[in-house]
Amino acid sequence: MRRIDAAVLRGPRDLRIETLELGEPKADEVLVDVRATGVCHTDYHRYAGDAEVETPVVLGHEGAGVVEAVGEAVTAVEPGDRVVLTANPSCGVCAACAAGEPYHCEAGARAAFGGTMLDGTRRLVDADGEPVNHFFAQASFAEGAVVPERTAIPVPDAVPFDRAALLGCGAQTGIGAVVNTADVDAGDSVAVFGCGGLGMSAIGAADAVGAGRIVAVDVVGEKLAAARDLGATETVDASATDPVEEIEALTGGGVDHAFEFTGKPAVMEQAFAAARRGGQALISGAGDIREDISIPPADLLLDKRLRGNLGGSTRPRVDVPRYAEMYLRGDVDLDALVSRTYPLADLEAAFEAVEDPDVVRSVITFQ
Repeated sequence: MRRIDAAVLRGPRDLRIETLELGEPKADEVLVDVRATGVCHTDYHRYAGDAEVETPVVLGHEGAGVVEAVGEAVTAVEPGDRVVLTANPSCGVCAACAAGEPYHCEAGARAAFGGTMLDGTRRLVDADGEPVNHFFAQASFAEGAVVPERTAIPVPDAVPFDRAALLGCGAQTGIGAVVNTADVDAGDSVAVFGCGGLGMSAIGAADAVGAGRIVAVDVVGEKLAAARDLGATETVDASATDPVEEIEALTGGGVDHAFEFTGKPAVMEQAFAAARRGGQALISGAGDIREDISIPPADLLLDKRLRGNLGGSTRPRVDVPRYAEMYLRGDVDLDALVSRTYPLADLEAAFEAVEDPDVVRSVITFQ
């Protein structure tokens, strides 16, 4: 057992820094000294009580750190390796994993939202001897984390921890949406609705693959200006004009690929409307699952496609190192995504900053 400080969520907005006991890694698990963890909307909604989570729980699913110890069956990493902790745990043996789609692993999804490791057990215990749940089989708002081997992905030492952390979920989802899920080709037209961490990652990736026209849509002028710096060729202020009409006018009928990253049903509908005949809209935002969207059935007869984006269709061991190399080459700018860093003790302030229009992404850093 190792003693660690961790942010324990006891109920909505009831967050406490507690000292927990962290168990040793099992045969196929890895113990990581956590150095940075991104603050994602998926964590925020659990903190705020907008989405269900079994408490007590340690949130955090965008971790990065250094491998401290490994189980006897682990072969992919060793102590001293610098790793990203990816947000999509997977079993490696189910039909989805065998087909190269670990993001569809049902066992991984059960663990991610069920509060356990892949084997259904927990490694965290509080001062009263009671078990504490893991979020995404990671729980990285803590000084240390035990994770499945397939979750710990080696990355080059040149990638700073607070940048590497974003590759665990947010940047992974945005970059992967472009290069994997949508498979954007050089010359394709793209619209990105929502210029937060995911949207900015998608804009950078679209520019990197040579998209011809990249339209950024948001309601915050500063974010639109930043989007231009990352590769957007045009920007649309959705608070001042109808973004669908503006995109249709700019492109002569709509874009090849429209990406939504806000979680708002009305924006999801706009993204679908902004896709051309034969184009597609990809929905990525994590909004209120109780809300519905409405699309005109006649548009489906125009061969327009509406699809979801789950983690950017990322195969962690293949794609996360590729995304890290894209950063090191300057193809995607993770530096521009990190607006603020906070110590673990200020995690509540970092959560409240999620709704700050000036913040693209906050990161918790550990000394």
